[in-house]
Amino acid sequence: MQQCNPGADMTTSSRDRPDHPLERLIFFSDAVFAIAITLLIIDVHAPHVPNGSPDHAYVHALLDQMPSLFGFFVSFFVIGAFWAGHHRAFALAGHYSESLNGPNLMMLCSVVFMPFTTSFMSHNVGTLVPTQLYNLSLIVTGLLNIRLIRIATAPPIVSEAVSAERIAIVRARGPAVVLGALCAMLVAFWDPRFSQMALITIPIWLRLLKRWTTRRLAAQARTAKAR
Repeated sequence: MQQCNPGADMTTSSRDRPDHPLERLIFFSDAVFAIAITLLIIDVHAPHVPNGSPDHAYVHALLDQMPSLFGFFVSFFVIGAFWAGHHRAFALAGHYSESLNGPNLMMLCSVVFMPFTTSFMSHNVGTLVPTQLYNLSLIVTGLLNIRLIRIATAPPIVSEAVSAERIAIVRARGPAVVLGALCAMLVAFWDPRFSQMALITIPIWLRLLKRWTTRRLAAQARTAKAR
């Protein structure tokens, strides 16, 4: 009868999970994203309408909340896009490196700052400075996200089983938010009231970047095959 050795089991378990710090980093990042995206709703307050008020009073009260609601939904999906990019990049990571900590914290810090810029913009609709601060925060977060994705999808962090084509496609999606925010910034100089409408170009940029990368990879494959 074989005797159980708890110490040996613990040693084996630690060897089976050499990149446990990578898991902790991902869990921590997911928690920060969740908190930041939840903080957005705090600035959206239920309107107070006296009992017995006519229906149009409730409608007007809701309309008064439209800037805050619009800012909430825009920022919700923007932060969601950053989380999705973070998730895709770290799904390719196979090893932990301390070089991830600084860039990851910087990107998360920028994400946590977004509820403030969203609130500032929502309470000052149609004004240039709050609108451009919001757009600038998106650009800075996007650039930090691009940097982090490149680190996470490069040796020695990226898994050896991941193809170069897969890495290229994941990296190609990163600039979409930056390009959309740049469009919003340009529109703001014309009229800040319509600036955030330009953020609807983000899905368009995503599709264009993915299509361009796919074509570039196909062309490289044809060239390599011709050789």
